Amino acid sequence: MLRPTPKRCGRCAAASRPARARPDSIEGQDQVTRIVVLPGDGIGPEVTNEAISCLEMLSDHFELGLRFEEHPFGGAGIDAHGDPLPETTLHACRNSDAVFLGAVGGPKWDKAEKRPEVGLLGLRSALGLFANLRPSRVIPGLESFSPLKASIATGADVLVVRELTGGLYFGERTQSDDFASDLCTYSRVEVERIAHVAFQEARRRGSKVTSVDKANVLATSKLWRRIVEEVAAGYPDVTLDHMYVDAAAMALVSAPGRFDVILTENLFGDILSDQLSVIGGSIGLLGSASRGADGPMMFEPIHGSAPDIAGLDIANPAGAIASAAMLLEIGLGLHEHAAMLNNALEQVLLDGARTADLGGDSTCSSFGAQVREKLQERLDRHSAMAGHLAINRGCCA
Repeated sequence: MLRPTPKRCGRCAAASRPARARPDSIEGQDQVTRIVVLPGDGIGPEVTNEAISCLEMLSDHFELGLRFEEHPFGGAGIDAHGDPLPETTLHACRNSDAVFLGAVGGPKWDKAEKRPEVGLLGLRSALGLFANLRPSRVIPGLESFSPLKASIATGADVLVVRELTGGLYFGERTQSDDFASDLCTYSRVEVERIAHVAFQEARRRGSKVTSVDKANVLATSKLWRRIVEEVAAGYPDVTLDHMYVDAAAMALVSAPGRFDVILTENLFGDILSDQLSVIGGSIGLLGSASRGADGPMMFEPIHGSAPDIAGLDIANPAGAIASAAMLLEIGLGLHEHAAMLNNALEQVLLDGARTADLGGDSTCSSFGAQVREKLQERLDRHSAMAGHLAINRGCCA
């Protein structure tokens, strides 16, 4: 149930709105924003709990009307309904404003008729998610956690835009005792739509796209490069260059600062984004978003379910919290709120909190609590500033 919105004059109300208009689902005072939460398996429920708690704080403070609905998915879906993607879960996701996923999979379900990962592929397909956005950044002050030299890692801030629905993963395949084949295909539509996403994201960042392919060998890459160049003509303010995937793999560890947005196909993006994920110090620090042409986006940390540490309260929730910030910024257009959450997360890391993957002894729950403490400090400052502005204007109590 929504809390009543306090009566405020237009000028003061506008002061607390984000710079861009919010989606319709949270524009009206009588509506709610439905976020379907899929905790999933392994450490998924633990890290998801910390992230959703942060979103609840922001929703309460700013009266955003975020409503969270939890549903079984992955191995949890198999246990509850015999299917990694139960019909009730799929229906809820289709009718949501955003989907937040923890993690899926584990050895418990290795022999299941439908493995948990099948549910993830099915959900992506059902929601029409064709683009995966995975940012990787070396946080200023935390360069020592990168496996790269500080002189190389400093300032690295890269977004990988990966195509999700084409390529080898979805092509026709054959297999026998002595022969196997996987068919890689891409169509104009698939390349055009992912290219537009990359160029649009580049406009929000450093206005540079590096398209990664293997156009010196592969027919699909030759098509990819030609169509990307055609799309680039519509973005004269964005710089485009091309790089072969093997050269890109080397450059990511020798000069990651040369990249802004990397645009690439499914297989290459899967490999390069995992390689890039370690430059900040841990895969547990990073979030991601997946989007389609319309409908709900999906947000998730990029780490796996880590069943070996599930239930021990030692997982790193930073990636899930970063994903929550992406949900606010990319999914709902709440840029100020996302910045508050990101700043709180980075401050906790700069203050020395470290989970086991970063060589520390902070628990998952204590790390999350510290982020919420820093977030509360920012919310308190926001309230004090808003009150000061209202008094100066003399128009609100």
